[in-house]
Amino acid sequence: MTDFLTALALVFVIEGLLYAVAPNSMRDMAQRITGMEPVMLRRIGLGAAILGVVALAAIRG
Repeated sequence: MTDFLTALALVFVIEGLLYAVAPNSMRDMAQRITGMEPVMLRRIGLGAAILGVVALAAIRG
């Protein structure tokens, strides 16, 4: 559970930094995302999840 909460905290840190450093780019990206088809968003989300699992497996061995 500690690892999960640590990972969640890091997500907040990274996302917060992105909004702090490049707010206009983040706004533009959010607008582009709202125009995407749900199927494409699902594919991107699934791809990101798979990439995360593969990276986690590689890091944790």
